Amino acid sequence: MPVGKAAYLYKLTSKTQNFKSINIGEKLDGSTPPSVFIGKFGYPKVFAGPMLSQQHGDTSVLDTPESWIPEGKFSKEIVDFRLQLVRGKSLVGIKDINNKFVGQLQDIALAKTSTEAEAEFKHKPRGITFNEEHQPFGPSAQLKSFDISNVKWEPQLEKVYHDTDLLSANAVVKLYNKDTLFSQIQKAFSVGTMGLEKNRKLVPTRWSITAVDDILGKNLLAEVKLNPLIETYQVYEFKSMENYFAILLMPTPWQYENFEAFIHVMGNEIVIFNDWEPYTGRKKYSEQGGCYYSARFAVAEHLNKIKRQAGAIIFREAYPRYIPLGVWNVRENVRAAMQQQPKDFHTLKDSLNYIKTRLALPIERFTNESVLLKTASQQTRLISFA
Repeated sequence: MPVGKAAYLYKLTSKTQNFKSINIGEKLDGSTPPSVFIGKFGYPKVFAGPMLSQQHGDTSVLDTPESWIPEGKFSKEIVDFRLQLVRGKSLVGIKDINNKFVGQLQDIALAKTSTEAEAEFKHKPRGITFNEEHQPFGPSAQLKSFDISNVKWEPQLEKVYHDTDLLSANAVVKLYNKDTLFSQIQKAFSVGTMGLEKNRKLVPTRWSITAVDDILGKNLLAEVKLNPLIETYQVYEFKSMENYFAILLMPTPWQYENFEAFIHVMGNEIVIFNDWEPYTGRKKYSEQGGCYYSARFAVAEHLNKIKRQAGAIIFREAYPRYIPLGVWNVRENVRAAMQQQPKDFHTLKDSLNYIKTRLALPIERFTNESVLLKTASQQTRLISFA
């Protein structure tokens, strides 16, 4: 079994190649949801381009992950319609913001609705892409020509675009506070439409997702840390797409730990990854990757909404038939969990006793590795629970 989450996920995503994507020729006449993708290989010169569908009209469902769980979508259903998307790409420098092609990508990312598009490729698009950081998509090829029409910008995104004195982090927060969808903010961020004019650049899609999660999470936590503590131990739960999430909120100042267990996803393996941060936050990038930040943002969002402060421990289990769909899967599952009615407990022991009845693995597999619970055990005699 590979060591580390990145190695494990690389092996996992390599096993998804049995899916079949759309078969398309060298020309495409259709629309973009709107959707763009900025690669990271070769940075600071990267392959960037639109994500295109052969369908005309409103194709927004293909790239609006916020809607997929509330609408009851299944993993395979999401994969099926995501693999309809064709990635067109051209090599551009990340600072080449005034490039006409980059301007088209900005039009797409700022668009209020799906955009009509025509593309011709240098060769027949081929392949599929799965990744734990971003949504899967279908075949790709370099563009020979590309054109879009009927573009109308979303007003809040347009305001941020024209405010060239607004820092990019402040722009992200401003858009979030105006109820702009996370996916819209992330796409606009990735195509260089935010920040001081002299600093604007393309940001690879994977990096932009985590950047927006991190910016919003830190901004919300700054407010959360000013709030009074919750009064009981609370457990929030949600299960979908072969994932189970239990979020334990504790009546302590902010602290955070995230567990991810993958159980027999590829065979007989059981692997658990965890990372944590104290009240003061963390300085190094999490070894869990983007999932760590997307889950933290979702919990911080809830605490800010209820105007309370708490410590948080997330227990996640992924089961057989789990498919890597991107970190949105973690963010939206945790968001969905935080919208449920929590179960209240007076002690840490009671809350963990409940959680252990819901997990497939013995809870000791988590508690023995937990940094936060090892500290708590000194106060709650957690050893008697184990």
